[in-house]
Amino acid sequence: MALIKWRKEFETGIADVDYEHAQLVELINTLCGKLQEHPTGDLIAGMLGEIYAKISAHFAIEEKIMRERGYDQYADHKADHEHLLDEIREIMDSCQANSVFAYEGALAERLTSWFTGHFKTKDARFHRMMG
Repeated sequence: MALIKWRKEFETGIADVDYEHAQLVELINTLCGKLQEHPTGDLIAGMLGEIYAKISAHFAIEEKIMRERGYDQYADHKADHEHLLDEIREIMDSCQANSVFAYEGALAERLTSWFTGHFKTKDARFHRMMG
């Protein structure tokens, strides 16, 4: 079962952005599937590293579009991006420190909440304003 199911309401109308969003959701769902298999902290940290790198690259593209188009809520949108990246780094640090950590629950809860909320609010507004 997918952690995050892609829904039409997540689409921004910007083809490249929507494609990358769908790819990120798929990658996160893959990680969460792996978590069901009780992997090592190193495997989780490696997958989180891949997710972190892809999300960072995606955010850079999205933020570039916002700057180029003079998006009025750029700073707030960017801050939301940075907040998620900080949380992923914290989870990665916990994995690497081999501390007792509820990887699956914390990761699943945070990513589901962030992505669905971000897509429905900030990305939806961005699309309306820029469309």
